Amino acid sequence: MANGKFVISLDFELMWGVRDKKNKDNYGKNILGVHTVIPGLLKTFENHQVKATFSTVGFLFLENKDQFNQHIPDVLPDYTDKNLSPYLGHINQVEDVATIDPYHFAPQLIKLIQQCPDHEISTHTYSHYYCLEPGQTPAAFKADLQEAITVAGKFGIKLESLIFPRNQFNKQYLEVCAGLGISSYRGNEHSWIYKAKNAEEENLFRRMFRLADAYINISGHNVYSDDFMAAEFPVNIPSSRFLRPYIPSLKSFENIRLQRILKGMSYAAKNNKTYHLWWHPHNFGTEQEENFNFLEKILNHYDRLNKEFQFESITMTGLAKKLRDGK
Repeated sequence: MANGKFVISLDFELMWGVRDKKNKDNYGKNILGVHTVIPGLLKTFENHQVKATFSTVGFLFLENKDQFNQHIPDVLPDYTDKNLSPYLGHINQVEDVATIDPYHFAPQLIKLIQQCPDHEISTHTYSHYYCLEPGQTPAAFKADLQEAITVAGKFGIKLESLIFPRNQFNKQYLEVCAGLGISSYRGNEHSWIYKAKNAEEENLFRRMFRLADAYINISGHNVYSDDFMAAEFPVNIPSSRFLRPYIPSLKSFENIRLQRILKGMSYAAKNNKTYHLWWHPHNFGTEQEENFNFLEKILNHYDRLNKEFQFESITMTGLAKKLRDGK
């Protein structure tokens, strides 16, 4: 490929990815906001002719609790921390049908994304599967992914890319992914502060460095060459930058945060590399005006890079196909 690539991926999970699933008071507004954020994102992406990969938890395809009970994988995760399993309690927090439970089901939003064929709907696993937590196994992961493929298939969607929940990349699962038709995944940045770890191994020190890295260049631009990404299968399309949400107390540093992203994009465009930006739709769930204004500045910069350097917006599967075909 003769030009750099711009990849956007969104981890679409609603309440299934929130650490304290019983507590809607602290994060419920963000989750409810997703139902206006998704239409807003689709409109914004259309205005800039940007393609995105919506990596979707399989539960979101379901219409009601009956379907939940009909689509239970053959092998369930046996996490040491039983609170992580949605099959052992969290389901009791779920209402009977999607129309009265905007926290856990989102079939209408998925159908809305489908109306924009430039975008990709990929998988964030079926149950927001934790690939590094004690008790996870390849057999349970495979059963989980097979169920995600089944429910997406009912929407006419073929899943071809995957994003590991909480970025818990597990190399031993790549063979499972390849066997089920997954051609690419989002790996982590190549820095010790982004190395995949489970909840017990994570610590405040690393989180502080990641926050600082959003403003100060600690880990580098994190852009990737075609040769690097094409060196393995499934294709690894690592993250460049997490688009952190607007924080009122850090308002004075917003331009610094913006420049951190824009400089990375420019470097990728000028050096024929790939820049991969990601976030969760619920990150935009509150302070929506500020978050969308920030995104608009990023996409305006993309427009300039596209015009000057042919910097190309592409989905994860689209990029994986180009890399495999050598185009």
